[in-house]
Amino acid sequence: MRRLLKYARDYRKQIILGPFFKFLEAVFELVLPLLMAKMIDQGIRAGNKGMVWEMVGWMVAMSIIGMICAIICQYYSSIASQGFGTELRNQLMKKINQLSHQDLNQFGTDTLITRLTNDINQLQLALAMLIRLVVRAPFLSIGSVIMAFYIDWQTGLLYLILLPVFCVILFFIVRYSVPLYKRVQEKLDQLNELVNQNLSGVRVIRAFARRKSDVKHFDEATDDLANVYQRVTNLSALLSPATTLVMNLGIVALIYIGGIKVNTGHLTPGEVLALINYMNQMLLALIVVSNLVVIFTRAAASAGRVNQVFDQVSSLSQPEQAKTSPDQAEFITFDKVDFRYEAKAGLSLENISFTLKAGEFLGITGATGSGKSTLTQLIPRFYDVAAGRVSVNGLDVRDWDLEKLRQEMAFVPQTSVLFHGTIRENLQWGDPTATDDACWQALTTAQCREFVEKLPEGLDTMIMENGKNFSGGQKQRLTIARALIRKPRLLILDDSLSALDYQTDLDLRKALARDLDSAIIIISQRVRSIQHANQILVLDNGRLAGKGSHDDLLSTSPEYQAIIASQEETHD
Repeated sequence: MRRLLKYARDYRKQIILGPFFKFLEAVFELVLPLLMAKMIDQGIRAGNKGMVWEMVGWMVAMSIIGMICAIICQYYSSIASQGFGTELRNQLMKKINQLSHQDLNQFGTDTLITRLTNDINQLQLALAMLIRLVVRAPFLSIGSVIMAFYIDWQTGLLYLILLPVFCVILFFIVRYSVPLYKRVQEKLDQLNELVNQNLSGVRVIRAFARRKSDVKHFDEATDDLANVYQRVTNLSALLSPATTLVMNLGIVALIYIGGIKVNTGHLTPGEVLALINYMNQMLLALIVVSNLVVIFTRAAASAGRVNQVFDQVSSLSQPEQAKTSPDQAEFITFDKVDFRYEAKAGLSLENISFTLKAGEFLGITGATGSGKSTLTQLIPRFYDVAAGRVSVNGLDVRDWDLEKLRQEMAFVPQTSVLFHGTIRENLQWGDPTATDDACWQALTTAQCREFVEKLPEGLDTMIMENGKNFSGGQKQRLTIARALIRKPRLLILDDSLSALDYQTDLDLRKALARDLDSAIIIISQRVRSIQHANQILVLDNGRLAGKGSHDDLLSTSPEYQAIIASQEETHD
């Protein structure tokens, strides 16, 4: 956790002053029993009303000052912990955005969500407790023992006897609860994954009438989490009654010893009452210390999970000095490219070579799982090649500045992703400065102007989560419009026409040819969508099974002929 405290450096004032004010409160709290003892012995017993009112005045004044100090500390701790959590969350999100797709696949979406939320919440709580209680609780524990020795050293020995007993109880509970807290975090990851799957696939679940079995599976996962929570809660709950028992036994022993000493004249009733207060203060402070140990232990586990993300070295390294390259005729070049998702995995692409000139249309087809999407994801450098070279304008993509490289192109993935907000706001992801005219032009080219105009609020229509208020075809066209508004030099459509009917598909391709002077890559299993391409790549199990125009492939590529034959049969 110490490494993460650097994100709280803007709150040094609050982190320093907060414990100071809490320390003052603890000092006043330690003095109060002495004032109470003096009020009883020199005021009430002696019948001195002036002394009683004087002590009452001092006790009220110290209580008010202590309360003010506590409020100030609480204020500082809130500012520091919330600011720390916000900064840490922002930096963690920034780090996640720097990771490659390969790195993100290693972690998983669900565990990253847990680390961004639950784990950082634990760290915020730890910092708040650090400011509010780390100084106060130990000081009260040690201070109570010192004050007991100050009143009567023999009675003070009782405090030293109780301390080891309490420490043994604390050690036992912490030792067995910490591993359970780690299991809780793991169960939370699993539950988040299940919730994500269920919510995203709710339509599929209903379509296959799997609601009951899905609910049963979810119930089992929540029961597992509840069982672990119950075990750790029950174990932690032992702390309070165990310490209360120790405290009560200590008070009984204190009253017994104090009574004897009062009878012998070694102690006064007020001093006995003060010793009882100090006993309560010591043991209650130790309970707080034990809770702090649990909180910091959980925070340490959370810090380890967060640091794991920060320590992840992105497989996509930025060049120390990014190079620039002038425009060349050969815009995109693949030179004997091999690719694998994992170091020990088999090749997903093998010996891929082709060129794409500026303004040309490249089609890619092949069976499912043949590597079509993987190939295009190498161009914006979502992944790095295992061998060979991918070049843009004659410059290896690994030598480009990542941001500048990706500004050269627009990528429309297989799964249409829209964000909560208006249609205009979604389109402006492509160009934040885009005017309404530019938005309408992009919508026109993408063949979705007609249905957007029919919406009551037009561009101001709100998009629900992931565009659930639109059909699949509408979402695809809106994502294409978002890419077009960017005016990229390269437009990549990764099977982004699959939800369109043949006529809309044709109209869209004609509009792209008319309105766009960019290079275009279209991945499609529909031969009709790519048959007019300047060049078509046919992929088969990661290998280039054919390359050329539609007419060339008809005569030279058995794989391409098989694809056309299958689609003709389907059409018939």
